[in-house]
Amino acid sequence: MFNTLICYAGIALFLGYTAYDVSKVRENYYFYAGQGELLKKASIFSALQLYLDFINLFLYILRILGNRKD
Repeated sequence: MFNTLICYAGIALFLGYTAYDVSKVRENYYFYAGQGELLKKASIFSALQLYLDFINLFLYILRILGNRKD
């Protein structure tokens, strides 16, 4: 029961991180709009942040689904 609660808290946490990172991607896009090279670097960094958020979300969802007993 405690493990399931931790998994739901982890999902909520990483959903929050994902929403925050999406807003940061939007801010970076508008901030670096005129600078091509910096925009490329910022987009790679932003993609890495979102990728890590999605991986962690996936892992927590797998933990919840793996705890089911038939």
